[in-house]
Amino acid sequence: MYTIDLNCDLGESFGTYHLGMDDQVIPFISSANVACGFHASDPLVMDTTVALCTQHNVRIGAHPGYPDLVGFGRRNLAVSPKELKAMVLYQIGALDAFCKARHTTLQHVKPHGAMYNMAGKDLALATAICEAIYDVNPNLILMALSGSKMAEAAEKTGLKAAREVFADRAYEEDGSLVARTKPGAMITDEDEAIARVIGMIKDRKVTAITGKEIPISADSVCVHGDGPKALAFVQKIREAFGRESIEVKPLCEIL
Repeated sequence: MYTIDLNCDLGESFGTYHLGMDDQVIPFISSANVACGFHASDPLVMDTTVALCTQHNVRIGAHPGYPDLVGFGRRNLAVSPKELKAMVLYQIGALDAFCKARHTTLQHVKPHGAMYNMAGKDLALATAICEAIYDVNPNLILMALSGSKMAEAAEKTGLKAAREVFADRAYEEDGSLVARTKPGAMITDEDEAIARVIGMIKDRKVTAITGKEIPISADSVCVHGDGPKALAFVQKIREAFGRESIEVKPLCEIL
C-alpha cells in the first residue's frame, strides 16, 4: 500500500472576483493551501475557506505569495531575504488567526507561484522562508518542490519538509517546473497526468519535457482547483488511486 497527500491551492477569490471550485473540490483532498491575501484572497474568503476545510476534516496550510494581486503572485519580485521572511511571517500570522477562531490549527506552509519557484533555486530565499516558518511554529511542515533548495533549507533549519509533485505540470531535467510561458508547460490530458502521478508515486520517476526520465520523490500531489475540469480531475485521480492501492492521507499522518 502506497500513501500520498493530495493538496490543492484554494481560497483564491477576491472581493467580487470568483476563482476556483473550492466547495466542490475540498471533499476530495487531504490538505488545502489557503491564500493569505497577498497574491489572492481577502479576509472573508480566508474565513470561509478555513470553515469549509474544518467542516470536511481537510488539513490547512498557509499559501503565502508575493504582494502582487494583478500578477496573481506569478511575477518574480526582487526582494531581499529579510523582506521575504517578513512577508511570510505576516501571511502565516493572518491565516493562523482564522484557524484559531475556527478552533483548528495550521498543518503546513506552501509558498505560492514566483515565490515558490524562486526559492526552489535560491538557497538564501529558501532559508528566509524556512526561518519564518520555524519562528512561528517549528512543528509546521514546509511543502516544497521535490529536490529543490527549499527542501535543503528545511533540513538545515530543522523543519519537516514534504516533497511535492504536480499532476498537471511538465518538468525540466533538473527537476524544476517548466515555466508556464513555455510550450508544453501544462499537462492538459487528464489520463496522461494521472499516469504520470502514479509513476511518480510508485516508480519514483517522471519523464522530463526533453524526454529524459528523471528521479523524483513524492509525499504530496498538487491538483489545481481553478480550471473548468477541476472537479472531474480530482474525482478521477481519487478513483485511480483506489485502483492502484494508493491511500490518501494528510501530511501530518505521513511525515
